[in-house]
Formats: sequence, C-alpha cells, structure tokens
Amino acid sequence: MSKAVNMLSILWLLKTGKRMTAKQLAEELEINIRTVYRYIDALCASGVPIISDAGHNGGYSLLHEFTKAPLFFDVNEQKALIHAASFASEAGYPFSEVLNGAVTKLKKYTNPEQLDYINRHLTGFDVIQPPAKSELKTLLQDIEESVAEGLTLLIEYQKGNESTPQSRSIDPYGLVYWKGNWYVIAYCHLRLEIRSFRVDRIVSVFRTGAEFDRPANFSARAFFLNGLLPDLDEPDQLISIHIEGHAHALDDLCQHWLFGHALTRRSENHAHFKIDEQSINTYVPYYLLPYGKAINILEPLFLKERMVTVTIELVKHYQNSKLH
Repeated sequence: MSKAVNMLSILWLLKTGKRMTAKQLAEELEINIRTVYRYIDALCASGVPIISDAGHNGGYSLLHEFTKAPLFFDVNEQKALIHAASFASEAGYPFSEVLNGAVTKLKKYTNPEQLDYINRHLTGFDVIQPPAKSELKTLLQDIEESVAEGLTLLIEYQKGNESTPQSRSIDPYGLVYWKGNWYVIAYCHLRLEIRSFRVDRIVSVFRTGAEFDRPANFSARAFFLNGLLPDLDEPDQLISIHIEGHAHALDDLCQHWLFGHALTRRSENHAHFKIDEQSINTYVPYYLLPYGKAINILEPLFLKERMVTVTIELVKHYQNSKLH
C-alpha cells in the first residue's frame, strides 16, 4: 500500500479508541516497525494529536476530542479556511454562528505549533465590506434551505419604486452575492420566467408546501451575470467605445466588472470596448464621470454627447439645491 493509505489506516485504527503499540500497528498493516515510527511522526507534523505513552502498557492513542473529528487539515489548509471565513462573515454569510463554531473547532484540534502559525498569519489580515444587514440573516437562511430542498416560496416583495409590497410565488434556484447585496435567482410564477430578486426588498417569506425540480446544470451566477454583461454572442449589436487616457486610469477602468468583460483591445494609453447601446445611454456615463480629465472618449460621438448631458443635469441639480 502507498504511504498515504498506510497513514490513513493508522489514523483509523487509532480512531477506534484503542491504545496500540508500534509493533501491533506494524503487524496489522504488514509493514516494518520503523516505517510505523516515520508515519506516526508525519501524522503528528500534520496536526494529528497522537499521544505516546511509554511503559509496559504503553502505546499510541488519539486525543479523545479528535476521535470525533472526521477530517484533519495541514497548516496551510487551516489558514486558508480561516481566511475564507473572514470574507464570508463580512459579506453577511447567513450561517456565521455555525461558521465561527467550525473555526473554533478547527483551532481546538490543531497542535500548538500550528495554532501559533495560524494566529500569526491572521494578524493584520482584515476584510472591509459594506456593513452587512443583520435583519437579512433569517431570510437568507430560509431561502438557502429552500434552494437546497426544492421548496416553493411565497414572498412579499417591494420594488424600489413601489410603496406597497406584492405577493410572488417563486421557485428559488440559487443565491448570489453581488457588490454588497444578496440576490435570489428564482422562477417567478407571476411573470412565468426566471428573475432575480434583491433579498433586502423581500418583506417576508413563507413556505407553500409545494416542491419543484431545479433545472439541470442551471447556474445562478451565470444567469445573473448574463443580465449585466453585453451579449458577446451577438457582436453586431454591440458598439465600439475607444477611450484614451493615463495608464493608471485605464488600468483601473479595465478592472471594472463591466469594462473588464467588454475589453477587446488595450495599449498603454488606449482601450477599446464593446458595449450595448442601452448600457451606454444609461449607466456607462456615470461609471466614467469619476475619472474626470484622466480619460478622454474618442468614440462613439453619442457617448461624448451623453456625458455632456449628464454633466449638465448634475450641475443644474446642485445649482437648484443651493437655492433651497
């Protein structure tokens, strides 16, 4: 058997709770006793709390608490899991209490050297997100469980431009976290199509008792992004945007979620994008305004005109606000 298989076999033999000598382990696995010693040392180095008792009735055993743990991780895996937990908590992960409990358990089962290593790597590691809304926790938990179990929900949903919420029956296919907000991607029984709903606009959630089958290979992430990004499968419907500017400004612009996906060609001081006309007429000018004189739009002409219009509207807005 391979080294990995033998090490795992030693671990499972010790997980039975019995104290076993190196000789007994060697006989059980039909390997040399010196090989057992090397494998025991390797397991200890990976964080397994093996207790070695000398004397006539001595042998190897596992720390009692560890016998309840189904997995063990090396130090870099533990570090990565705890770092990931920091991101999840800041994003408003709905099962944060369970997550924190898992992190505590992970630290409990590691050895002192690894715990010191993990704590050193956590020092100075911080994640800053917009404040998560604590009132969404229960909603997100209910929706996530309904996604997993295929349960139809009745929601009270309030759009941003409506004063009263509407009742919607939905089949939730997935949850997506996007730019500080949670969205549920679901089949809407009212509109008879798949739509996205902002979770913070859901007033209440009720289980209807009905069940549904999630479409095979459906990706909530892909559906959500397809609604935001230009349709690259129809390039004839996209308009070329040519922008020149300072290299650092273009670098930053190309990292934007929309412009990064729409980028077709880039040089040090020039960038070319392909974006649909509706986006250019609506939110593209507002994404470009913060760059000020650091960039210059070369084409299309109507985007330059749209930038002028948006700027004039903003000037008028603040001029009028000064008079009140």
